[in-house]
Amino acid sequence: MSALFAVVLTPALEWIMKLRIGHWHPSRGIAIGALLVTGVSALTAFFIFALPPVLHDLRDFVDSLPARGPVLMGKFQASPLARHIGLPDLTQRLETGASASATYLLTSLPGWASRIFDIITAIILTVYFMLEGEHAYHWFLSLFAAPRRRRLNKTLLQAKQRMSRWLLGQGMLMLILGTCSIAIFSILHVRYSILLGVIMGLLNIIPVAGAVVGVLLAGIIAALDSWTKMTGVFIFYAIYFQVENAYLTPRIMRSSVNLMGLAVIVA
Repeated sequence: MSALFAVVLTPALEWIMKLRIGHWHPSRGIAIGALLVTGVSALTAFFIFALPPVLHDLRDFVDSLPARGPVLMGKFQASPLARHIGLPDLTQRLETGASASATYLLTSLPGWASRIFDIITAIILTVYFMLEGEHAYHWFLSLFAAPRRRRLNKTLLQAKQRMSRWLLGQGMLMLILGTCSIAIFSILHVRYSILLGVIMGLLNIIPVAGAVVGVLLAGIIAALDSWTKMTGVFIFYAIYFQVENAYLTPRIMRSSVNLMGLAVIVA
């Protein structure tokens, strides 16, 4: 994955290296640093603008829970569902579930730490692939005989070009979906509009499942305010995904990867 990211980021790296200020132009190291600064800046902006509303609502919910908890429990006790389930059994299940959740959080901390270490390692490897990837690539080709080396080199360069263009096309689709989602959420006054829009854009890279998870998440958040907002969210995505599948994806992939629109739709 680090090698793939390095291949995809190489065009941006080369574009930065071609910039000239007088007789000076950025070296490869400076260009990589600029890419890292851009990525960190984007993450910082996301945390500054998208997360505070979520944290604010969570803090208000936790602060109001002691006062609202008994009222909510009283309403639940009077509901037919509570009489059908049996409140003592439900209380015991909730206590057991809370205990199991706390145990899971404690036992999963080493696993989360390992995942964070994997992400840091992948970033470091990506930087080194961009720094020394060309030398490693030619060393790899030198392991093959000359006739096979030329054929393999031609094939890998074509694969690199197609993969970069495909990811560029996919990035355009993700950007369009994220931007449209933020706009619609803002018009409908759905809470966490920026956060939900970014999540929708990122999940769009996962075929089928990403769209389903994103739409359900957005629908649940909208339903917390009103059923009208939830209905508006579902109507928007029902229309958008038809337009994306029938118009945007075939044309973007045809221009970026040189695939026929018919082939994309059938696939």
